[in-house]
Amino acid sequence: MRVDVVGNVNEVRTIDIAGRSAVVIDVLRTTSTIVTALAYDAAAVIAVETVPQAKQLTGKDYIRGGERFDKKITGFEAGNSPYEYMTEGIADKTIILTTTDGTRALIKASRAKHVLAGSFLNVQAVAAVLCELQRDVLLLCAGDQDEFALEDGLCAGCIIDELHRQSHSAIQLNDLGMVLHQAVSQCRESIPDLVRISSGGRRLEKLGKAHDIAYCSQLNLLDCVPEMGEGNRIHPYRGIRGGKLFNSL
Repeated sequence: MRVDVVGNVNEVRTIDIAGRSAVVIDVLRTTSTIVTALAYDAAAVIAVETVPQAKQLTGKDYIRGGERFDKKITGFEAGNSPYEYMTEGIADKTIILTTTDGTRALIKASRAKHVLAGSFLNVQAVAAVLCELQRDVLLLCAGDQDEFALEDGLCAGCIIDELHRQSHSAIQLNDLGMVLHQAVSQCRESIPDLVRISSGGRRLEKLGKAHDIAYCSQLNLLDCVPEMGEGNRIHPYRGIRGGKLFNSL
């Protein structure tokens, strides 16, 4: 199995992703929010790139959520904090989601055979699905406003580490993948602190979102693996409804 890591959404054009399994990683906070919403029984999440596109999608059970530069979009029912989706009211609702980096990365990855949403919350589950699919892998770090984001890279390193544990075949890595895997082996216990002091973490902390950072930094809280299909509609992989909670929320 070949595993390539790209450091931000703009770099995906340099790699042929057709036929691969792509994992989009936006720890702070898009993919963490998507897996949480599905774990709380949202019917689906639809990823859209722009605010006007989100406003055009209407439906009885639709909820518009998202952010621009970490702030909730005016007129939307929800922002991009996973805590906004931890309610019984989210069950059976379809979330229309647009974010600065994460939803753009999901749409950029749509040429892949499978498009999954990865986060610290579901590292083990994502690796298990990748091993089951048995395809070459692209780990797409959404990044932070077109730059590399430390938290996304560390999450990619954790997924690689888990692939080494679970896969029965050899793992071939590109250079960035090797660096991130080695980094995680040295600092796994410090991941929450590193996420907090990353540029994205510091920015969220200034906005009073320290609780989001702490939540999104937890490893293997959920076993839900979101997969994007036709129309950029995201459901749990293979029809799994919600996610088993390994620890109490």
